[in-house]
Amino acid sequence: QVQLVESGGGLVQTGGSLRLSCAASGGTFRGFTMGWFRQAPGKEREFVAGITWSSGVTYYADSVKGRFAISRDSTKNTVYLQMNSLKFEDTAVYYCAAKPSEVPSKNRDWYHDWGQGTQVTVSS
Repeated sequence: QVQLVESGGGLVQTGGSLRLSCAASGGTFRGFTMGWFRQAPGKEREFVAGITWSSGVTYYADSVKGRFAISRDSTKNTVYLQMNSLKFEDTAVYYCAAKPSEVPSKNRDWYHDWGQGTQVTVSS
């Protein structure tokens, strides 16, 4: 069974940076797509970034393009989300998710496994 554990969240000022990590276990992730989603209070969970495990193809939400970067270290079974130039509106709980296909998707319904989330708070 796939398990995902996020870490790296915290409080940061506007314009600052954070790096989130997602440690994955429970199997081999070749053939998977890993994604980061976020959910702010009162809002729906939205796609942030995704990466296909084997080929490393990345894709982003327009709101974070150029500021965030997703990567993976297959030797550590870990996915990262480097967040730069953080804005107040980036404040949310960030979730790591896994989808058993290497077809890129921004649709959260296609992601079967989820972590517990890590809080990111950007102060203005």
